Amino acid sequence: MNPKSNIMHVRALILTLLFSITLSGYSQSPAGKASTTGNDGGYNIKVKIGLKDTLCYLANYYGEKQYLQDSAKADSKGIVEFKGKEKLAGGIYLFVFPNKTYFEMLLDNEQHFSMECDPMDVINSMKVKGSEENIRFYEYLQFIQKKSREVEPLRAERKIKSDAKENTDAIDASIKTIDKSVTDFKKNYLTTWPNTLLSKIFLASQEVEVPETPLLENGKKDSTFAFRYYKSHYFDTFDLADDRLLRTPIYHAKVSNYIKNLVLQIPDSLIKECDMLISKSASNKETYKYLVWYLTNTYETANIMGLDAVFVHMALTYYTKEKAYWVDDVTLFKIRDRAQQLDPILLGKKVRNLVLEDSAGVFRSLYDIKTKYTVVFFYDPDCGHCKKSTPPLIELYNKFKGQGLEVYSVCTEVEMDKWRAFIKEHKLEWINVADPKLHNNFRHEFDISTTPQIFLLDKDKRILAKKIDVETLDKILTKEFEKNSANK
Repeated sequence: MNPKSNIMHVRALILTLLFSITLSGYSQSPAGKASTTGNDGGYNIKVKIGLKDTLCYLANYYGEKQYLQDSAKADSKGIVEFKGKEKLAGGIYLFVFPNKTYFEMLLDNEQHFSMECDPMDVINSMKVKGSEENIRFYEYLQFIQKKSREVEPLRAERKIKSDAKENTDAIDASIKTIDKSVTDFKKNYLTTWPNTLLSKIFLASQEVEVPETPLLENGKKDSTFAFRYYKSHYFDTFDLADDRLLRTPIYHAKVSNYIKNLVLQIPDSLIKECDMLISKSASNKETYKYLVWYLTNTYETANIMGLDAVFVHMALTYYTKEKAYWVDDVTLFKIRDRAQQLDPILLGKKVRNLVLEDSAGVFRSLYDIKTKYTVVFFYDPDCGHCKKSTPPLIELYNKFKGQGLEVYSVCTEVEMDKWRAFIKEHKLEWINVADPKLHNNFRHEFDISTTPQIFLLDKDKRILAKKIDVETLDKILTKEFEKNSANK
C-alpha cells in the first residue's frame, strides 16, 4: 500500500474543513430530518465563534450535495444557537460561516451540546461540551493534522531524492511509520467505540487490502485476481443500509465509483449490480430510496448507447406504487410511461414495422427490405442538422449499398412539397417515405423528439445501434462488413 494513502484518503473524504462553498449549492430539504417519529428531545446546538450579529447556517451532506437545515444569528456574545423540536438524522453536519467557509460536526444520538472555536484555526481551537463523539472527532482531526504536518516535508524530500534518482528507503520507512500510527489510531477507536458514527465512517472509507496474487496452474500470476478481489470485497466494511453514511461525503462517492468504474458498462452487468446494491440497502427506507433514485436518474441520462436499458429496468422494476412510496402518482406515471416508450427500441429489440408512403403514393414496408443492414433515417427537410447529415449519409450509402445496405428515409413533417424538393435537391436514391396524413405513430414509437435520428437494423430488423451520427454509423458498418467478410 502507498505509505501516504491512509492519511490522504481521510483528508479527501472527511477533512474538508474550511473549504469554500456557495449557499446556492444548498437547498431546503427534509434530507436531515430524523426518520423516527416524535421529538425525542429535539436538537440544541450552541456554537461560540466570536462573531456578533452575523447569520450562520447549519447544513448537512446528503448524497453528493449539501442541504440547508437551519439558520441563526450570533447574539451579542458571539453565540449561534440552532434548535428544533425534532431530532436531526445522523450524519456529518456543517456549521457554515457568513463567508461560506465551514467546519464539520457529527450528529447522532447526542444532539444537545456546545462548541467553541477560533474561525482562523478551527481544529486546534475547538472545545466541545456535551458530545463525547464530537470531542473524540476533534481529537482525531487534531491527530490527523499533526501527522499531516509531519509527513508533508518527508514527501517533499522524497520527491527531490526520487527526481535525483537517490535512495528513498529511509524516507519511505518514516512515512510508513506515520501511516501506521494513523492506522493504529483508527483500529484502537474501532475497538473502543465500535458502534459510533465515526467508527462507521472509518470502516466505510477503509480501502480493500488485496492479498498477494496467487499463481495459476501454469505457474503464471493471475492477472485479473487483484481486480476481482477488490471488486468482490469493495463493500465488506461499508453498510449500504446505514442512512447516517448517506449524510456524509462517502456514501455517494463510494457507490458512484463502484457502479461507474468497477462494473462492466453493459446493460446486463449494470442491471445485476444495481439490483445487488438496492437489495443491500433495502432494510433502510432512506438508503433504499436514495439508491433507487440515483441509479434510475443516472441511466435515464446516460450518454452511452444502450444504457437506457438500465433505466427501463429500474423504472419498471422499482417505480411501482408499492415500491416507490415517496413518488406521487403523476410522477410515477411519467417515469413508467417513459420506460414503456423506450422498452421496444432498446438495443437488440426488433422494431415495429413501418408502412409509409413514398413520393409516388406507394406504401413501402420496412419489413419488406431484404438486406443485411437497414438504416432508418428520420429527418425534417427544414432541419439544419438534417441538411448537414444527408450528404455524408449519401456517401456512406454509395459506399456500402453493394454489400448489403439499404436506407429507409422517413420525413417527419407533412409538407409534401418541401419533402419532394429535398429528395430532388439531394438526389436521394434510397427509399423515401413520409406520413402526410399522420396515420402512423412512429414519432412516439421511435422516440423522435429531435431530428435527425439514425437507427441501424440487422437483417431481422433488430436494433444494432441508434441515435448516432453518420461518422459513428460508418465505423460500425465498416466493422460489421469486415466481420462478415472474415466469417466467410
